[in-house]
Amino acid sequence: MKYQEITDRIICSFYNVYNGLGYGFLEKVYGNALLIELECCDLSVTPQSEIEVFYRNRIVGKYYADLVIENKIIVELKAVKTFLPEHEAQLLNYLKATDIEVGLLLNFGPTPKVIRKVFDNHRK
Repeated sequence: MKYQEITDRIICSFYNVYNGLGYGFLEKVYGNALLIELECCDLSVTPQSEIEVFYRNRIVGKYYADLVIENKIIVELKAVKTFLPEHEAQLLNYLKATDIEVGLLLNFGPTPKVIRKVFDNHRK
């Protein structure tokens, strides 16, 4: 798998935060804790990374990925009971709009869950 070593470290950090804080906080709290955990793993993390969306070579919108790790992986955080199809679509659209190929969707809901998505640049 592409960037498996990095994604494994991210997922381990996710579970460390989940086991430490449990369920019930807002995404922002989990994001701040995950940022600390990832930095302890010596990973380069950019929080709230801006993503510009283009149409016909014009910017038509901006989004903000929760975390970008090592400039290789987009991490989108949720704190919901269950993932919805639009959560996965959001992550895929972030991957389509950037040259980043790997994304993780992390849910700090009642049951922790991880979804890994890959969108190769040659398909963009």
